Amino acid sequence: MPKRILIGTVTSDKTDKTVTVLVERRVKHPLYGKIIKRSKKYHAHDEKNEYVVGDKVRIEETKPISKTKTWAVKDRIAASKGQAVAADLDVKEATPTGAPEEKKKAAAKPKTPAKEKASKEEAEAEA
Repeated sequence: MPKRILIGTVTSDKTDKTVTVLVERRVKHPLYGKIIKRSKKYHAHDEKNEYVVGDKVRIEETKPISKTKTWAVKDRIAASKGQAVAADLDVKEATPTGAPEEKKKAAAKPKTPAKEKASKEEAEAEA
């Protein structure tokens, strides 16, 4: 019998050598015909503790490893958003120190015309 392979998202990595993977599937409602989501959580073996919350992974059915764990993580399909943000932070640290400040100044919101007018009137009143 072939081993089943499912794709899901890691929802917890708190336990040692185990990750909890949420697998969602879409099914058609038997009476109304609407497509609805059904989800189930599986405990999967992660030998090196390398997968983190948010990773999209492929899990494979194995012989029972423990009472609740009969799946093993096969590989990572996509990294979590947290890892992507961390990678962006590394890039920002590598840029010259003046560059991020210039970006912040450029990204600052310009004053609205009403505020500009009020600030000009205040400057004239002070002079």
